[in-house]
Amino acid sequence: MTNNSTQKYSYADAGVSIATGNALVKAIAPLARATARAGANADLGGFGGFFDLKAAGFNDPLLVAANDGVGTKVKLAITGNRHDHVGIDLVAMCVNDLIVQGAEPLFFLDYFASGHLDPELAKRVIAGIAEGCKIAGCALIGGETAEMPGLYADGDYDLAGFSVGAVERSQVLEAGRVRAGDIILGMASSGVHSNGFSLVRKLAEGQKWDLKAPAPFKKDTLLIDVLMEPTRIYVRSLLPLIRQNVIAALAHITGGGLLENIPRTLPDNCHAVIDANRWEQPDLMQFLQQEGNLDPAEMARTFNCGIGMAVIVHPEDAATVQAALREAGESVYSIGIIEKGQKGCTVAGKAGSWNSASDWKVTHNG
Repeated sequence: MTNNSTQKYSYADAGVSIATGNALVKAIAPLARATARAGANADLGGFGGFFDLKAAGFNDPLLVAANDGVGTKVKLAITGNRHDHVGIDLVAMCVNDLIVQGAEPLFFLDYFASGHLDPELAKRVIAGIAEGCKIAGCALIGGETAEMPGLYADGDYDLAGFSVGAVERSQVLEAGRVRAGDIILGMASSGVHSNGFSLVRKLAEGQKWDLKAPAPFKKDTLLIDVLMEPTRIYVRSLLPLIRQNVIAALAHITGGGLLENIPRTLPDNCHAVIDANRWEQPDLMQFLQQEGNLDPAEMARTFNCGIGMAVIVHPEDAATVQAALREAGESVYSIGIIEKGQKGCTVAGKAGSWNSASDWKVTHNG
């Protein structure tokens, strides 16, 4: 086919500004440098990021990689103009998955995609990513900003995160460490974290929530801000205990809730039994349950229900671990026990717990 037109085209005509992208890289470079740590200088601009394991102090390390996103919480961030902390969620969802293997997060890379690059909005999001990296102790060593007109609606964007950690071979947390009689501790979540937001958004629409009004259960905070509370990062609290060899296993409570995540840490002959009466369900979780008329089983497999990380310890280590976590600023509860049985998890509660009129129990075998 021959083009007989004299019109000249450019990438900018197609909706992509190379200059804007380059300017953003320069603008966020100081944010990345602020996350520098031993092993990484956190400079941006190359084709890849380097990390020196020897400089980081490892002797016989295994590398552990994780990637994740923020899900439809991003849509709520866009709707409510709450872009400053969603980057913390992105980091948290990756590094919390690394720590459950016993791995120290070393570095992080992000992917920010939009139809039209808004430099100020992107900088707000990436500033949150850098803040999450600082909380986790890992370096932001690279990323990708993609401008794709026609693929995303105006104002929309999406995020993906990639993180690599390392653990000394002798400190890997494996299912074989868990045994019947072990105690399950629960570390409190900071809110919904980054799972279940498709249901949250459906409730918001169906029940016609005013997101910019004070939360019914927290009058000094807007409902949008309660929902957008960033995912808690547990790395710094747990890493010293992993190195002391007093943790048998960890489970990051994400999609699938307590029911489906705890079994991922267990050997075939162990079953986790969780007593829902051991901790008070947070006001936000009660609100979501009541607004959606959700039964306890639906809550247990959809939301974290107030527990963001499950910590499995041998009985003789339980008091030490609980005290250390509280000293680190965590709220911790003894929520259950490991029993002999088919690999899986049971969550049970008495009448009155989790808005139930009678005793209840739900089991997932996996």
